[in-house]
Amino acid sequence: MLKTVPFDQLRTTDLHVDAHYTGGRNGNAGDDPLPALLSVDSQGGFRKRGKVQGQLTMLVLTSSMDDPDWPDALDRESGVFTYYGDNKKPGRELHETGRHGNFILRRIFAAARAGAAGRTETPPIFLFASTGVWRDVQFLGLAVPGASDLDASEELVAVWRIAGGDRFQNYRARFTVLDAPVLCRTWIDSIISGQRDDRFAPEAWRRWIRSGRRTPLIANRSLEWRNSREQLPQDREGKAIIQTLQSHFAGRPHTFEHCAVAIAKLMIPDIATLDVTRPSRDGGRDAIGQMRLGRGASAILVDFALEAKCYTTRAVGVRDMSRLISRLRHRQFGVLVTTTCVDRQAYKEIKEDGHPIVVISAVDIVDIFRTNGRGTAALVSTWLNEEFPIEA
Repeated sequence: MLKTVPFDQLRTTDLHVDAHYTGGRNGNAGDDPLPALLSVDSQGGFRKRGKVQGQLTMLVLTSSMDDPDWPDALDRESGVFTYYGDNKKPGRELHETGRHGNFILRRIFAAARAGAAGRTETPPIFLFASTGVWRDVQFLGLAVPGASDLDASEELVAVWRIAGGDRFQNYRARFTVLDAPVLCRTWIDSIISGQRDDRFAPEAWRRWIRSGRRTPLIANRSLEWRNSREQLPQDREGKAIIQTLQSHFAGRPHTFEHCAVAIAKLMIPDIATLDVTRPSRDGGRDAIGQMRLGRGASAILVDFALEAKCYTTRAVGVRDMSRLISRLRHRQFGVLVTTTCVDRQAYKEIKEDGHPIVVISAVDIVDIFRTNGRGTAALVSTWLNEEFPIEA
């Protein structure tokens, strides 16, 4: 059961990863728990202590985690948190935002790359997500800029979006959530006072300050396969995106195979080649391809097969999955793209038997579209009509 801290204990409590911190119930801005918890203000996704142009002593990032156009996300299996900046509408330059959030992102990522002296000047970053209950929040963890498995050029990227016909840029930032399950109140209070005492900081933070080594908080899945609900979008817009996809390819399953290839390439950028096989002799594989592992002259190509299922209501079952498995040769892997889900028995069998198959279900397709700037059914429809037009 998740720990819940009541409103009247916020000023003295430690911070526990995944714990809920309760806000007030008066129905106004005073209900926000973060001012009491960390002595920051009560507005915006960027909360800070210190000066934007001077010394920052604390940064608090909050997210609703449900913005389809800007899909903040925490990958608990890698400890990487993806966060989008605050320039979310056209009309302003990248760094000219009301709360200076993008300017702050640029500053802290530059400091984090500037050696030990820069890391010392980087403020502790506390991540929170809305719980959906009043103004209550969940603590996601203590973060530092960047991730050890990312190139420096991928840690903070200005991405283009379009809205109302206007193009604009916003930051996509990647943070590592450190292996620090509990942050003690003594350390937090020292930060608030402006006299940070890292003797009380978690070891993962001190290690990063000393050496730059990031130790992520990794949580392996206890359940090896996803149930049907986990594979299907639960929000209205996500469902609309999948319905748009299903309607566009109704009666045209072979055309969907080409779309499935495009989706797989968006999810796995290292795909080198991926070609749809002919309908009359596909050998049970809708596409065959190669993924590049490594870089330059040292890279190798690994063969794989892809199968696409544009279903509307039925799930991919054991028979469907067996068709793909039977076509995999030694050292090959498979990719299944479906607009619904894989049923429990089929999913369980591929996991228990160790079949190397990547499942891209409906919820994954929605996430892929959102990550690539197509977060609404209207934008997906435009893309489909451009890339896979319905012939008269």
